[in-house]
Amino acid sequence: MPEPTPERATAERLADLEARVAELEQRARSAAAPAEAAETAYRDRFFALEALRERVPEDGMVVYAGVVPVEGGEPLQWQYGRTVGDIEGLDWSSLAGNLDALGHPVRLSLLQAVHAGTATVAELKERAEFGTSGQIYHHINLLVAAGWLVNLRRGHYVIPPERLVPLMVVLTAAKG
Repeated sequence: MPEPTPERATAERLADLEARVAELEQRARSAAAPAEAAETAYRDRFFALEALRERVPEDGMVVYAGVVPVEGGEPLQWQYGRTVGDIEGLDWSSLAGNLDALGHPVRLSLLQAVHAGTATVAELKERAEFGTSGQIYHHINLLVAAGWLVNLRRGHYVIPPERLVPLMVVLTAAKG
């Protein structure tokens, strides 16, 4: 074992001090980590709200957006917003038809089936829960009139791209 010298003792003390300072710094970082993690989690969870706050007009704003994968293509990206004043100025009762079209379990199931790729009345008729062709057409006609479905070509229905994200927003809002 080497004999202690003043230089060696100083070097050992310095190394000991550096180790203790490093440990204290690590403890300080660990103590701050939960607060930083909570702040990051908040920013990550409310990223859209944080971005909106930077642009919100004086009378407030409601915005919805979404990115929805589309089979065989680029994801559908959609964003829409209105000021609170615009929304308050609407005749809310005039929107009843659009909402009513979604207010029936069979129509919601039809939309879900169409979204999943079932495109024709013949395909929909194969599923007993949708009823007869006449019943299916009744529900489809209401969904078409409200803009939730479009007839691409004779008997082939799709949810129009500009209504897919809004539909998912309505479903998300209904889920709460």
